[in-house]
Amino acid sequence: MTSAPVAPAPVRPVGTTPDRPAGSIRRRQRLRRALTGWAFSAPYTILFLVFMAVPVVISLVMSFTDLRSTDLRNPFAVNFVGLDNYTRLFSDDLFLRSSLNTLVFVVIGVPLTIVLALAAATALNSGLLRFRGLFRVGFYLPVVTSIVAVAVVWRFLLDPEVGLVNNLLRVVGVDGPNWLFDTKLALPSLIVMAAWRNFGFLMVVFLAGLQAVPADLYEAATLDGANRWQQFRNVTLPMLRPTLLFGGVVTGIGYLQFFEEPFVMTQGGPLSSTLSVSYHIYNQFGFGNYGYAAAGSYVLFVAIVALSVIQFRFLGERK
Repeated sequence: MTSAPVAPAPVRPVGTTPDRPAGSIRRRQRLRRALTGWAFSAPYTILFLVFMAVPVVISLVMSFTDLRSTDLRNPFAVNFVGLDNYTRLFSDDLFLRSSLNTLVFVVIGVPLTIVLALAAATALNSGLLRFRGLFRVGFYLPVVTSIVAVAVVWRFLLDPEVGLVNNLLRVVGVDGPNWLFDTKLALPSLIVMAAWRNFGFLMVVFLAGLQAVPADLYEAATLDGANRWQQFRNVTLPMLRPTLLFGGVVTGIGYLQFFEEPFVMTQGGPLSSTLSVSYHIYNQFGFGNYGYAAAGSYVLFVAIVALSVIQFRFLGERK
């Protein structure tokens, strides 16, 4: 009589015991990995919370108070005023003037910078220019140059007496204006300077985008009889849509916050014709109107978000 076969004992995963099943081990390993990850990211997380997140929240709360520099010694005397700071902003003639200046700076400066950058990138990508590396360095150099150095150069160029621009105009018999002290010309002068200083960054971005366009598309367009302009309009620009979106958003955000140009060149004058929203907020903080200045900062933040949404709407991918 033969005995019945004996079933093999179940194989238990390595490292487990009857009291510690495999599921518990895996959960402990996941927890250990998560704690290790948080330990490595803790320094940045702490710095971000202390110097970024917490101040942002505090400034938002501050915008609903009447906090002034005189209240720092007695913070419990601060009162919540609701939306009063925001309503004051839109009834403040100086804030409205600075908002208009900023709007003009963005509406003219962003397209001008993009056009200059795209033209330079197209010329460098065409292969028609010699010493392309030298041109790349020359176009990008103002981006990494200090705004103080750039301002000194441009103030000399635009000087009404000894400036290079007016001296060139005198050669052709034109008496040049006082560029930085004319209420109609000061802001356009800053726009031109900002476009000259910043288009080099976008040129590098656009050049990378142009080099990523497949050559087969241009060959197909050529076979279809498209000229250079038709190729640029129907092939290059559609393929550069994501790159143009990036350039428009980044430049728009920067120009909405423009501050260094009027601060160094004109101090907001003449007659507040170059005063920007950021400069106005800076002045209010200097005057000790902390709650009012914080409200202006959040109005500027909403404007940045709105501009970015508009750009994504018109330049984003169309389904």
